[in-house]
Amino acid sequence: MTRDPSTEAHGLSELMVEALERLCIDLALAAGRLIRDDRPRSVGVAATKSSDTDVVTVMDQRSEELLHRLIRYARPDDGVLGEEGVDVVGTSGLTWIVDPIDGTVNYLYDIPAYAVSVAVVTGDARTDGAWRPVAGAVGDPSRRVVHHARRGGGAWSRPEPSDDTDRETRPGTSPKMEVPRRLTVSSEDRLGRTLLATGFGYDPEVRARQADVLRRVLPQVRDIRRIGSAALDLVRVAEGTVDAYAESGINAWDLAAGWLIVEEAGGVVVGVGSHPGKALTLAAGPALIEPLREIFQPAGHQTH
Repeated sequence: MTRDPSTEAHGLSELMVEALERLCIDLALAAGRLIRDDRPRSVGVAATKSSDTDVVTVMDQRSEELLHRLIRYARPDDGVLGEEGVDVVGTSGLTWIVDPIDGTVNYLYDIPAYAVSVAVVTGDARTDGAWRPVAGAVGDPSRRVVHHARRGGGAWSRPEPSDDTDRETRPGTSPKMEVPRRLTVSSEDRLGRTLLATGFGYDPEVRARQADVLRRVLPQVRDIRRIGSAALDLVRVAEGTVDAYAESGINAWDLAAGWLIVEEAGGVVVGVGSHPGKALTLAAGPALIEPLREIFQPAGHQTH
């Protein structure tokens, strides 16, 4: 493991960061099992958020409640920030950023492309540009796989363990898992051969602006994929099954774990500046990141 100054600056030892990564994995697996194995035949919509197409399911709420409870049990002094409303300010300098179901519309329609994203970050998790992930995991329960990383430790993917050990009462104590596969971003260096993942906001006006950008971008790349989960899009960049990812309007919980996984897989994640965020998030191998900036930033790929 390469020592990372950003973790050392916050008093985090290598052993501590490794333990945080393990907890991220366990949390993502526990919530992933819940939403997959307890998914009702008909998923109820609990509410809508920004628009009628931006839904919250009962299982989103159950998943976030589980994550919150397990984090408070294992790390009572840490903060917690969740997509569905959990917002706890901690005293340790660490904050857990969780997305209980990333790809809720896919989940609602039983399309097997949804994830649980769990990351622990330093800094102000509620302000764009003021935080940085140190460990994270993205659970892909449909594929029974979890992807994970820690600062300086590389990015990895491994099958979900078959052991039925209950992690709700003992987070951080999962059984030995199978040997992981190391993730590496694509080496593609030509925009015209780039398979680009993206997504769309829920607000109709935002969607219209994003469509305008893509009308200009599409002729310049090989093709575009819209999978429906930002966390899984970032994982696919990390594993090289897409070459790049670009989207505006994503939040910290969509981004936190996947950002770290891409960087630890050798990729670059940036925004309008050096920090990805709501205005723009770009992820790719080093050779593609500047060409991506050139085609997305001039058009103001923004949410406002």
